[in-house]
Formats: sequence, structure tokens, C-alpha cells
Amino acid sequence: MTAPAIETDPGQAFSRYLDCLAEADEYAAIEVARGLLDAGVPAERVLLDLVAPAQAEVGERWARNEWSVAQEHAATHISERVVAAIAGRANPRPTRGRVVVACMDGEWHALPPRLVAEVLRLRGWQVTFLGASVPVAHLVSYLHRHDAHAVALACALPMRLPHAHRMIEACRRSDVPVVVGGRGFGEDGRWARRLGVAWAPDAPTAADLVADERALRRVPPAELSHLADDEYGGLLKRRGELIDSALADLRDRVPGMSSYTGAQLDSTVSDLGYIVDFLAAALYVDDASLFTEFVRWLVEILTSRGVPAGAVGMTLSHYRRALHDFPRAGRFLVAGEALVTEVSHAGR
Repeated sequence: MTAPAIETDPGQAFSRYLDCLAEADEYAAIEVARGLLDAGVPAERVLLDLVAPAQAEVGERWARNEWSVAQEHAATHISERVVAAIAGRANPRPTRGRVVVACMDGEWHALPPRLVAEVLRLRGWQVTFLGASVPVAHLVSYLHRHDAHAVALACALPMRLPHAHRMIEACRRSDVPVVVGGRGFGEDGRWARRLGVAWAPDAPTAADLVADERALRRVPPAELSHLADDEYGGLLKRRGELIDSALADLRDRVPGMSSYTGAQLDSTVSDLGYIVDFLAAALYVDDASLFTEFVRWLVEILTSRGVPAGAVGMTLSHYRRALHDFPRAGRFLVAGEALVTEVSHAGR
């Protein structure tokens, strides 16, 4: 008999690993990763070429309404266990300084920065991983107590960019250089550049930046002079009022809402709030594309769940009328409405 082939390519093991996540089979998923390590595949490759793309696919399946929230959470937990197993097997001893890795306050997507933390650890850094949603004051307090070479901050959602900027500036006041990553800064890092901070598109680049302190500190200043118009601050002050009025408007115009369950109503209120929060973030960095990209994503999510795109268009129109004295916000909302119309026509 011929012995079974030993897998030495994380890409070839991808489908099997994803099946393990789909079946919520933690032990089998760990065995896939261990098998690659046993075959001599470097731990960094297993993390970045197996676990990371599988987690991205998990998110896509949730977005397409193929997986429930419970399935997504189960798969994420299993991948976290796999990362722990890989880290335990590698178990490198630190030879370099301390790097603190954390999620922005309000960010709960902890697996991507955990992968960055493990890559840094594999490259010899002493890593402190603070996990999800770290309050600014707690991070600064930690930096004052421990001598950190650098801080790596993750942001998955662009609506957190104003919070991210405050966190970045707090780290700098502690004289600790910062590198950021995650989709929240844009796929090309354009919003990181607007905030004046070093950006890494992936874990290896983050590790390279951390190793080059001059590059970390050699970044252009933030470009936020547009905030002088105070549209961002004004929008925040009116957030609750806007959500309440938009909900009332939808109830008047969509009769079916009268039969919404409590869960459906809560979800609607959350979506109305997200629209305001992404609009506020777009105003903060003065980039309409931040808002329109979110609108496109929201329409895709809602239509996959049976909610017509027109419902989003109604809300954007309502917000535009309510914010008639906010010219930048008005332009961004008009762009969002145009996108909804485009998507609606394309779907016919």
C-alpha cells in the first residue's frame, strides 16, 4: 500500500480546514494545522496562508447569509484555538523588545490582530496582546508601566476611525511609535495616511515596519483641516435625534414595519445608527468613498436577507433633508443615494 501524501501546502489544506470550521470540529481543524507543521511548513505560513484566508471566507459566508451569526462565532472560536495550538507548538523565545498589539476601543474583531501578534512573536519580539476593545486610558496606563518599542493597533470598521485617531495620538504622547492595520483604514491605507500614521496591509509588513523605528516615526502629519467646519461634531450631537426621526419616517412609509418583531426592530435601529456613524467617519476623514463603500455593503447585506435596497435609499433621503445645513454631509448622502439607485437598477 502507498502511504498517504503529506500536505505541505496550506493552500491545498484550505478546503479541508474550511470544512472543519463548517462542521464546528475544533479537533480536526487543529489536526490540519498540526499536520502542516509536522510536514515542515513554517508556522507563519500556516497562520497567514491557512487560518487568515479561511477566516476571511467565514466573514464572506456570513455576509452572503449562508452562515448564521452562531456559525460565524463558532468558526472564529475554532480558529482562535488553532492559532493558540500553532503558537504553543512554535513557542519562540523573545530576543527583541516589547510590542503591544491591541484592537481599537469598540472593536471586537480580535483574530486578525492576534495573527499579527503571533507573527511578531515568531520574529523574536516580546509581544503583549491586549485583545479586543481596549479603552484608550487603559492602553496609555499600560504603556506608562511597560517600556514598549511600538504599538500595533487594529481597526476593522471605518466608523471607528475618529476613535482610532484619538488612540493613535494618545500613544504618541507617550512617545511610543504606532503602526496600524485592518480594513478600517481602507484597503490601500488611505485613511491611515489622512490620520498621519504608518499603515501595514498585512502581518509581514507590520513586522517589517516595527523593525524599522525610523519608518514608523517618519510619517506625514494628519490632514484634518476640514474639521474646522464642525460638521463632524454637529452630527454627533444630533445622532439620537436623527435615528429617532428616521425610524418614525420608515414606520410611516413602510406599513410592514408594524408587524416587526422586537429583534427586527432592534436590527433596524442598529442599521440606522450605523448609517449615521459611517457618515460621521466619512466627515472626519473627508472622504465620500468611505460612506458609499459602507452603503454598498449594507445594501448587499440587507438584500441578501430580503430587505429591499429602497429602504436604505429612504433613510439616506431622510437624513439628507434633516441635515440640509450640513453641505459636506449632504454631498456624501447624495452619493449614497445615487449608489442605491444604481444597485437597485442593476438588480432588476
